Amino acid sequence: MAEKKQVPLRLSEKLYNDIAAWAEDDFRSVNGQIEYLLSECVRQRKKYGKYVGEEIDKPPELDIQ
Repeated sequence: MAEKKQVPLRLSEKLYNDIAAWAEDDFRSVNGQIEYLLSECVRQRKKYGKYVGEEIDKPPELDIQ
């Protein structure tokens, strides 16, 4: 198995808690959930051949403080 790279990541407490709750629902660790989400994003990008979504200029609706 290929060695995994370590990447420091800073998240807001709200985002971390949301990801942690989602990870628990999916029976994953927080790290595993983040890796899963990033892998899915890369897979989608490869599938559609785009780096960004078509609505890149539309501001996201985030509930993060």
